[in-house]
Amino acid sequence: MAKENFIIVDHINGYLMPNAPDIYVMKRATPFFNVPEMRLGSVPRDGGNLLLTPDERGDLIKKNPLAAKWIRPCLGSREFINNIPRFCLWLEGCPPDELRKMPLVYERVKNVREFRLKSKDKQTQRDADKPTLFVARRQPTTNYLLIPKVSSERRRYIPIGYMNSETIVTDLAFSVPDANLFHFGILTSSVHMAWVRMVAGRLTSRIRYSATICYNPFPWPLFYTDEQQKRIEATAQAILDARANYPNATYADLYDEVSMPADLRKAHTENDREVMKAYRFREDIPELAMQIVLLNSYQTLHEEFDLEDDE
Repeated sequence: MAKENFIIVDHINGYLMPNAPDIYVMKRATPFFNVPEMRLGSVPRDGGNLLLTPDERGDLIKKNPLAAKWIRPCLGSREFINNIPRFCLWLEGCPPDELRKMPLVYERVKNVREFRLKSKDKQTQRDADKPTLFVARRQPTTNYLLIPKVSSERRRYIPIGYMNSETIVTDLAFSVPDANLFHFGILTSSVHMAWVRMVAGRLTSRIRYSATICYNPFPWPLFYTDEQQKRIEATAQAILDARANYPNATYADLYDEVSMPADLRKAHTENDREVMKAYRFREDIPELAMQIVLLNSYQTLHEEFDLEDDE
């Protein structure tokens, strides 16, 4: 019989952490800190009519050439991580006379209207009056960080990356408009991942990221110096530079624990080191100890901001 592997502890908390405080992270609508807002992507609710495969895009442009300027790249978590091409009709500002000059696009818009009218949801029925548009439009107007809503628990880091405003992000991912290299460095660090592994939801065993639990309540470092910020910006840029060495690799390739390139791993290790210095963590701190510090930091912020607001 195999020997059982277990430890005896005095206490476990709600996150199944041994000998950790009974602190529970509450949802927040906004971040504690002065950092960019995280948004859920735009919602099509279109019956599949506004979304296009590469073949559908090519066929549509071939038959209705005017449609080309109304088609944009479109990404959710799966497309982003696996570099799967996908497109959508983004018809904001499309004049009605131009829409009617594109019969295939017009037909798709008509199908959107019919799909929404058949819905049991009253708001979706009302959205049938604007069938050219996604029902919720949260597209950044500047470059943004894309963070997948769902990612494999086997990855050491959730793959995140910069996108331009021309790429539509759907509600299967999050955007952080105007995020700078410092923000990117913190969010792609082992410190943020320790927090996410503790508080995030799960879809089967995969990590389900949430703006209200993973991002807004996250305790960013408090006492870093300008020099530390510059070093984090440099290590964050080094991560982007290492990724650029593999233009044909997907994020799934780059962040697989077996196939992750040595230069990318090194860049992440150096970024982790600088972020931990900003938090005043020693380099060899166990993840559990890191999580306990972050929980206590969250509780201090929660008592200072949230409980004070309730009084």
